[in-house]
Amino acid sequence: MMTQADEHWMSVALAEAEAAAARGEVPVGAVLIGPTAGEMLASAGNTIVETHDPTAHAEMLVIRAAAARLGNERLVGSTLYVTLEPCAMCAGAITMARISRIVYAAADPKGGAVAHGPRFFEQPTCHHRPVVDTLPGDAEARASTLLKEFFRARR
Repeated sequence: MMTQADEHWMSVALAEAEAAAARGEVPVGAVLIGPTAGEMLASAGNTIVETHDPTAHAEMLVIRAAAARLGNERLVGSTLYVTLEPCAMCAGAITMARISRIVYAAADPKGGAVAHGPRFFEQPTCHHRPVVDTLPGDAEARASTLLKEFFRARR
């Protein structure tokens, strides 16, 4: 069940995605909330181009920042909000970090690995399966529009 908190944190992730687009990055944003309600551990947008780092996806950045902040590689009890369905690399990091829940706005039939492609968390070799929720409606529309406009401008 989606809550007002889910909508709030996704709006923060969407703002990160908009900021990424303004920097010329693929507009994906993420926010990681700790097990204490309302405790934002990290937020980021993609910085792949800026850092010349193909692993600098928004999800990876918030996982790294939160783990460093907490001094622990395990982020048990945390919730990750991301504007786009995570890819296989990010799904692997989510599993390794033991993130308890992910909420994403837009599906990614081409590069997503949660509901599409390898369906990472459904594989028998996946040792940690977070609860996965989507946030349809306005958040999904905003995230999709940001991505479509970004790529349309580059074609």
